Amino acid sequence: MTELSPYQRDLRDRLSSVPVLPAPAPWQPVFQPCAAVGGLLGIGFATHPDSGNDLLMVVSTAGHGLFDAVTGERIARDADPDPETGTPDAAADLTCPGLGPVAGSRVHIAGLYGGGLHSTTADGWHVEVVSPVWPNDRVLLSRGSGMPHPGPHGERWWHVFHSHYSELRAVGFSPSGRTLAVATSSDVTLWRRPRRVRDARSVPLTLTP
Repeated sequence: MTELSPYQRDLRDRLSSVPVLPAPAPWQPVFQPCAAVGGLLGIGFATHPDSGNDLLMVVSTAGHGLFDAVTGERIARDADPDPETGTPDAAADLTCPGLGPVAGSRVHIAGLYGGGLHSTTADGWHVEVVSPVWPNDRVLLSRGSGMPHPGPHGERWWHVFHSHYSELRAVGFSPSGRTLAVATSSDVTLWRRPRRVRDARSVPLTLTP
């Protein structure tokens, strides 16, 4: 077995020693502290056609659910989806049929069967998963370029989630960059931030209160 270098040992010890911190401003928790979803298989994002809010679709062994990622409200549920399309592995692109306000569309699902969510936002937020004490995963949120971990914890990077009780399924941002989701086999944790004055294609990054 190859021994870790002094740098690798220091990084492992550093990442495993820091406590979980609240996500920094402007991020705010959506649930207190999470939404329980037994048998969770995966999650995916969509956009509400009327409000423009991020929507989170949750696929589990108990069916499909759709949450408003701003309010946390569950706005649609299908407890008995078609078994031919009920899990994302039934589709080559890992999608499931949308429901509620996004019925008629398909939503990409990341989780047990593969796939992934955005790991960065247009204005420089990053999220990553590390496992300094395997098999427990830790979710790190950071902002700015370069390697943030040598800097002070709680200033450039934050350990925001420790998956020590359930298997991690998916971690990432919505395409808009306004929502961060962490899904395990038993629950979903969400953070949101205010909508930008202009949409994600615009250059200005000013945030509304």
